[in-house]
Amino acid sequence: MQPISNLTDHTGYWLRVVSNAVSQSFTRKVADEGVTVAEWVFMRMLYEVGAVSPSVLAQKMGMTKGAISRLADRLLEKKLIEQTDDPNDRRAHNLSLSKSGRRKVPVLSKLADENDAEYFDVLNARERDALSKILKALVERRRLSNVPVD
Repeated sequence: MQPISNLTDHTGYWLRVVSNAVSQSFTRKVADEGVTVAEWVFMRMLYEVGAVSPSVLAQKMGMTKGAISRLADRLLEKKLIEQTDDPNDRRAHNLSLSKSGRRKVPVLSKLADENDAEYFDVLNARERDALSKILKALVERRRLSNVPVD
């Protein structure tokens, strides 16, 4: 019988250990602000692109229209986004941040910055830069495009 590799022999194992810790910490932080990570990503995308159709947002985030619709419904209920008719197409509508949503994005962004610092400030600047370059190279070479939402 051939020996099998140890669980900890895999780079993916170590990547997942770090990813889980970073993600779970951030999940708790944004939950204290009344949103999920997916809702934060949705709002951050709207902050960047402005009013946009759900289908365009779905494409940008690498999500299905149904998933975008469910997120939009939750954010509309929380009054963090608004839905308006598309002036060019009466059948379509656009999504944008509400005033309260626009005020909340910088608060959530600060939490993201703090969470990053909490986990990665143990690395020196050279190490952080190297880690970022390696991860970005993997994303580019593997043509990964989905926006992480959980």
